Amino acid sequence: MGPLDGVRILDLTTVLMGPYATTILGDMGADVVKVEGPQGDIIRQVGPSRSGAMGGMFLHANRSKRSIVVDLKHPEGRDVVLDLARTADVLVYNVRPQAMARLGLGYEAVATVNPAIIYAGAFGYGQDGPYAARPAYDDLMQGAAGIPTLLAATGDGTPRYVPINIADRTVGLHVVNAVLGALYFRQRTGQGQRIDIPMFETVASQVLADHMGGLTFEPPLDGGGYARLLARSRRPYRTADGHLCVLIYNDRHWRGFLGAVGMETVLDDPRFATHASRILHIDQLYEMVAGIFPDRTTAEWQELLDRLDVPHTPMHTLETILADPHLAAVDFFPVVEHPTEGAVRSMRVPGRWSQSQPAPGRLAPGLGEHTREVLLEQGLHPARVDHLIKTQAVAQQGETSDPD
Repeated sequence: MGPLDGVRILDLTTVLMGPYATTILGDMGADVVKVEGPQGDIIRQVGPSRSGAMGGMFLHANRSKRSIVVDLKHPEGRDVVLDLARTADVLVYNVRPQAMARLGLGYEAVATVNPAIIYAGAFGYGQDGPYAARPAYDDLMQGAAGIPTLLAATGDGTPRYVPINIADRTVGLHVVNAVLGALYFRQRTGQGQRIDIPMFETVASQVLADHMGGLTFEPPLDGGGYARLLARSRRPYRTADGHLCVLIYNDRHWRGFLGAVGMETVLDDPRFATHASRILHIDQLYEMVAGIFPDRTTAEWQELLDRLDVPHTPMHTLETILADPHLAAVDFFPVVEHPTEGAVRSMRVPGRWSQSQPAPGRLAPGLGEHTREVLLEQGLHPARVDHLIKTQAVAQQGETSDPD
């Protein structure tokens, strides 16, 4: 039994940020009912797929859920969602609140039918600021929080985005955290609530936690930025036969490493004598170290660094990580049989729980696979479900409406 066994989550999210969050909650044992429009979540179409509607990103971001299709623009579609909200513990959405209000599914409408519900929204900006109604996507939030500027400073001066959806996933984790906190608060007080998780403020807080620096103080002590993270030479070291990621960090690491490679006098230089001074001149020090790594193979460096107890790891590609011996030992990539996609590689929940281990409860669902099942569970009469399907207010996988 997972830690959220018995919790019902009404999932009105699409693409990545919201679905990533609700998958984590589903892995924890919550019954996640994913509400999709007639065309389905657009992320179904992203990346290679065997069926055309089950891309890899969708499979990973939508396991542990049931899918129902509801046309929220249909007069009876909104009523279906409100009825589901009556018995839900949590409603999660990731469109702008203005869009939810236009659909008749704003907080006030939902709280009227279920005052104890936790109504969690993840969207671009806090609703008390001038950007409240602006749309937001991962690229935009990376730029707004200054990430491309930081990458420009560490490269050739060209601003770039991080090549993962880091804003979506960061905010998704904050959604999970908020929902768990709100569930605990409701357990103690009986009170539901509305929670807004704005992307801009959330990502800005993550970036500035590392890079506020002297701007923390008033007046500022410097222009901000953590020098070690911004060092142009902070990158995997090229060895004689590949690359190796190494973090020579504290005094013990530096003394041991420099002594082992015959460079112990480097620490006599005032620029490199202390941790504080090394941070200020880290680019020069990293460049110096990078110059000696091509002299040995990756395996030779690993043997030396193991002996010195200096942290290091080989640099993987997207393909070689699948064969990593540690991930193999912990069975991180179980291969499962999906009913429409065949054999697919999944990823296990990373953490270990002694009593209530989270684990995927379901494979990613087909579009509308569970519509009839969920509505019947909700107490709707079978004839009512048939009517909703016939009028196209809802849709069930494999069932088409009969116009007659």
